[in-house]
Amino acid sequence: MSDILGPEGFRAQARQWLATVAGPRAAEGEWGSGSDSVAVFENWTEAEEREHTARVQEWERTRYDHGWGALHRPEKYGGRGLPAYYEQLYRAEEAAFDVPHRTEIFPVTQQLVAPAIGIWGTEEQKERWLRPMLRTDELACQLFSETEAGSDLAAVRTRAVREGDDWILHGHKVWTSGAQVATWGVAVCRTDPEASKHAGITVFLVRMDAPGVTVRPIRQMTGGTSFNEVYLDGVVVPDTDRLGPVGEGWRVTLSVLAAERLDSGGLGLDNADRALELARHLPRPLTGGELQRAADLHIRTLVQRLIGLRVTAALVAGHEPGAEASVGKLYATETMRRTSDLVSELLGPRLVADTEEWGTYAWTEHLLGAPGYSIAGGTDEIQRNILAERVLGLPKDPAR
Repeated sequence: MSDILGPEGFRAQARQWLATVAGPRAAEGEWGSGSDSVAVFENWTEAEEREHTARVQEWERTRYDHGWGALHRPEKYGGRGLPAYYEQLYRAEEAAFDVPHRTEIFPVTQQLVAPAIGIWGTEEQKERWLRPMLRTDELACQLFSETEAGSDLAAVRTRAVREGDDWILHGHKVWTSGAQVATWGVAVCRTDPEASKHAGITVFLVRMDAPGVTVRPIRQMTGGTSFNEVYLDGVVVPDTDRLGPVGEGWRVTLSVLAAERLDSGGLGLDNADRALELARHLPRPLTGGELQRAADLHIRTLVQRLIGLRVTAALVAGHEPGAEASVGKLYATETMRRTSDLVSELLGPRLVADTEEWGTYAWTEHLLGAPGYSIAGGTDEIQRNILAERVLGLPKDPAR
C-alpha cells in the first residue's frame, strides 16, 4: 500500500493524462440553451445504440491501453492493483472532460459481471473473459428477470438441462438492457427443479449470437426501446461457460446484485440538480409549498452524496458495503420520485403539452422513467427486507 500514489497525487496524474487525450467538457450554457434532455432511459433506435456503444468502446479501450482502466484489478488482467475507490476518484476527474457518456451496458460489464467472474470463475475463465470485458472488447448483459418470477429472482423458471459436456437452455428473460449490443448474457437458470428454489440455480454465460437466442426490443411508454426480452430456445451452452458450481447460482447472483446496488447510489442526482435549476429560473415567484419541496430536494442531494461517501469509506476500509448499498439504493429512488413531484408542481400543465418550450415537456421522460428504478437492481421492498434482516435482525417472513 505504501507504494500506491496517494489520492491527491493520483487525481493530479489522472488530470494530466486526460488533458493529453480529451478536450475539456464545454461549460454549460445559459439556462434555456443546449440540450434539455433529462431522460432516465435512452430512447435510441438500435442503430443509434450501436453507434454510441462503438464510441464508448473506443474510449474505454484507450483508457485501458494507457493504464487508466480496470484500476483495482490485478496487473495480470491489465489493472494496477489500486484500492477500489480509486475508480471513483478517476471518474470525478474524467467528468471535466469531453468523453462519451457510458450507457448501462458498460458498468454492467466492467463493474458487475467482470468482478463476479473474478470471484467465481476458474483460472481459464478469468484468462478468457476478464481482459476482453475490462477493455470492453466484449460486453455482457444480465439475463436475470422473468415475467413469472417478478421481484423474486430465486423463482426463475428458465431451465438448463445437462447433456454430456453441454447444457440446453429453454426460457424467457425480460427487461434486459443492452441485449442488442452485448456479446455475452449472464443467465440465471434452474438446473434442479426438485431442490429448494435457492439451491437449484446455476449461472451460465451465454453467447448472445448463439443459435436459439432471440432478442426482441420492448417499447417503453417514453417511446424508446432501452429494454429487451430475450428468448432462449434450445440454446446449447458448454459446461466450460458455467460460472460457479452447479446449484450455487444463487450465491453467484448475489455477487452481481450487491455490485449493482453499490453502483446505484448516485442515481438521479443530475436530474435533481436540474430540477433545482428549474425552480431558480421559473418566471414567477415560488409558492410556499414549492419552496418547501425545493429545499427538501436540495437537502436530499447533499445527503445522497454523503451516503455515497460512506460507501466509498467502507471500500477504503476493505469492507464490502452491505447495508450502505441498500440504503443508498432506497434513498436514490426516493430522490428520483421527489424530483418528479417538484417538477410536476413547478410546471403544471406546461409539463404535458409539447409546446417546444425548452425545459418543459422534456421532463415527461424523467416522470415516466424514474419509477423503473424502484424495481431495477432489487425492488424497494427487497432492499427493506435486507435491512430488516441484516441490520435490525428481524426474522424472515415464513411466506418467503
